[in-house]
Amino acid sequence: MDYALRNKEGTKAAFAGIIGNIILTIFNISIGMISGSFALIAEGAHTLSDVATSIIAYIGFKIGQKPADAEHPLGHGRAEAISGLIIVIFLAFVAYEIITGAIDKLLFKELLEPPTYLAGVMAAIGIVANLIITKYQTKIGNSINSPAIIADAKHQKTDIFSCIAILISVIIAQFGYTFLDPLVGLIIGVFILKVAYNVGKDNINNIMGKIPSKDLINDIKRVATDIDGVYGVHNIKLNYFGSYATLALHVEVDPNLSLKESHDLIHYTQNQITKEIDIIQLVIAHACPFGEKYELKK
Repeated sequence: MDYALRNKEGTKAAFAGIIGNIILTIFNISIGMISGSFALIAEGAHTLSDVATSIIAYIGFKIGQKPADAEHPLGHGRAEAISGLIIVIFLAFVAYEIITGAIDKLLFKELLEPPTYLAGVMAAIGIVANLIITKYQTKIGNSINSPAIIADAKHQKTDIFSCIAILISVIIAQFGYTFLDPLVGLIIGVFILKVAYNVGKDNINNIMGKIPSKDLINDIKRVATDIDGVYGVHNIKLNYFGSYATLALHVEVDPNLSLKESHDLIHYTQNQITKEIDIIQLVIAHACPFGEKYELKK
């Protein structure tokens, strides 16, 4: 994808999350206090963390967009995965505060009044608003292959389930089951912890070089073997850098080619792979005589 277009789309996704969550934070906390709903106040704390994580995601995205330089010859793409891990820390902290507050209310506080209908109205509005933001960020995050934006969208998605739970608890609490309000707050905290785990796992795998998908491997093999003179590829290794990856592989060619012919074919293969597979920005290929059998040394 074109650098300028990717930058523009990523910026739009980040600011959609920031602005949307600032508005939701103000309304969730204000109406939570007016209506007497701890769950809605907890959701307000959650959306406040969304603002912080959206800003972190945007910073990581912008750093990851910086081109390669003398000190970072392969670019700055891993900044996006690192920002995803920082988001995990924020999520864990928010989850802790919400869970401890909910447990305190459940065990040590007497709840006399159920939340008013205003909490339910705000929860319904929150469902719609979070669904729109989540779908928008997920669409852009996937289209530009941004770990930071995708991590932010996954975080945002938990708010949908939180608001659904709040809405249900407000309705049931009207029949005297007032313990449901802090219980939903507790569930929100657990949801946040689960998202923190998933986001952390995805970004650690990105940094640690998890084995790529079979589809990507098959795409690499298809592009390479469609080239005249390439008989096969093996020893494929990918190194992820956030939104892009580098590739090293062995290319099987006719052993009777001259050095120059082999050199030209390898360079052409490298260029075709980066041209046809967006995620791969750099290819390092090694020519191997076709038909020669040998054992790879680790």
